[in-house]
Amino acid sequence: MSENIIEIQHLEKNFGSHKVLSDIDFSVKKGDVTTIIGVSGSGKSTLLRCINVLETPSGGKILFHGEDIDAKGFSVPAYRAKVGMVFQSFNLFNNMTVLQNCMVGQIKVLGKNKAEAEEKAKYFLEKVGMLPYINAKPKQLSGGQKQRVAIARALAMEPEVLLFDEPTSALDPQMVGEVLAVMRQLADEGLTMIVVTHEMAFARDVSSRVVFMKDGVICEEGTPEDIFGSPKKEETKEFLARFIS
Repeated sequence: MSENIIEIQHLEKNFGSHKVLSDIDFSVKKGDVTTIIGVSGSGKSTLLRCINVLETPSGGKILFHGEDIDAKGFSVPAYRAKVGMVFQSFNLFNNMTVLQNCMVGQIKVLGKNKAEAEEKAKYFLEKVGMLPYINAKPKQLSGGQKQRVAIARALAMEPEVLLFDEPTSALDPQMVGEVLAVMRQLADEGLTMIVVTHEMAFARDVSSRVVFMKDGVICEEGTPEDIFGSPKKEETKEFLARFIS
């Protein structure tokens, strides 16, 4: 039985008196592709932001290899280098070229020299089909191209886990496929991923676990066969009925 890379125990998140997450429990093992589905406002992105320490949980624990990420002395920058994140809005540096975008984190966070960082950046840009664009600035790229660069930038940090926060929601429909194709390839290669998505076909076909959230709680979780084939909760059935008709 492989060890949990990330374990979430009784996680809570409040914004003032508004409870956004309540008693969230799940774990992620090496090689898992965990997709988190649910309507907008169900707490999915907030959960991801807690995992990446962009939000501070109000209660509960997040463990990384058994270590509490909120513990005194825990290095958040080192953790973030191991648990990368791809945002729906790309978050590229507009004043840098594609190549520079993929080098800067390696140099500043991982301490790599310029030649090492460039070699690694080019390797991952080639992997996502963006090597011909290394000298382009983000404003010269389509949304799908920007997202593929963002994925390459995250991969260049060689993370153990990659978090995806609705990576296709800001894209035109024709560009969604190119980003999902890259993500499918990464899943096939065994990258551990936690993906918040509205792409139900991706969740059904690529996940090892599916987590369905509603109103800040996990309503149901299981294998894609469980969730898409024989959901137990009425809420899950109602949600999926909108997508699978």
